[in-house]
Amino acid sequence: MSTISFKPKQVTKRITSHLQDRASDVVMNRFGLTVDAERKTLEEIGKKYGITRERVRQIEDVALNSIKKSEAYKAEQAAFDELKQLIQSLGSIVAEHDLLSHISNDKGTQNHIHFYLVLGDAFKKHREDDNFHSRWSIDDEVATTVHDSLKKLYSGLKDEDLVPETEMIKKFFDQMKDVCEEYKNEEIAKRWLSMSKNVSKNPLGEWGKSTSPNIHTRGVKDYAFLVMRRHGSPMHFREVADAISKTFGRKTHYATCHNELIKDSRFVLVGRGMYALADWGYKTGIARDVIKDILKKEGPMTKEDIVEKVMKERYFKKNTILVNIQNPKYFKKNKAGLYTLA
Repeated sequence: MSTISFKPKQVTKRITSHLQDRASDVVMNRFGLTVDAERKTLEEIGKKYGITRERVRQIEDVALNSIKKSEAYKAEQAAFDELKQLIQSLGSIVAEHDLLSHISNDKGTQNHIHFYLVLGDAFKKHREDDNFHSRWSIDDEVATTVHDSLKKLYSGLKDEDLVPETEMIKKFFDQMKDVCEEYKNEEIAKRWLSMSKNVSKNPLGEWGKSTSPNIHTRGVKDYAFLVMRRHGSPMHFREVADAISKTFGRKTHYATCHNELIKDSRFVLVGRGMYALADWGYKTGIARDVIKDILKKEGPMTKEDIVEKVMKERYFKKNTILVNIQNPKYFKKNKAGLYTLA
């Protein structure tokens, strides 16, 4: 379903009708305004006519200028005004892929709209670069503010940050104090965020740096991290595999999941087949090692305090901890009845 009231193919036919055959053919093929909707390169068109790429470019430029000066073009300004109003309603600056897919899913229609963007004086093209996807704007001031705010937003993120969408939008608008109220809505913010190559969202809708494995998920271990983080407490590797299959629709074998968790430093084995995230403060090692670390750090402690501290760091049965404390080779009781290192 198209969001525009005019019929692009008819508009194009009217504004190109005065062109000579070769000029018309060059424009039609360069912009994909033909039946197959394929945009041809300068080289492909040059081969057809036996002329250089540069000559094709000159013919294209002359043809576009000729269209802009024609009466037919002036008579179609309502279509260009409608396109301008649409871009304004989308935030005054919008990624090209976003704008074209918003108007229509038909590739041919998208090519005609792209043709009008190139022709219309109101539309400014911002080419793709290291920070942003290709985009179009109708207001230089808004465009500058959005670009600057996206760069600041990115520089304020740490590599491991995962930010819920509502919070990300709030952070974004905090950077944009001067932008007028009509643009301060979630849909426009999401559209602006999608222009950036440096920030993006993961399959759970959380935002962060595009390069982070928490955002750009590349396999079982990254999906495991996301499901465990969302779960909030240790999980058995079978549970993790089932959660990946259910949440992301990716069939995950238990053995594969187990192998990935073992190899990745983000996960800690905290019990039989049970894993936690290293971020949660869980320690690796057998019960005895965990007790030794705690006593080194905290000094002499009661049996109850040791059990409580160990349970916060590892998934051991209480009895396993008590048996280990009784081992005189490693632990002893002092005169106050507190346990210390032997």
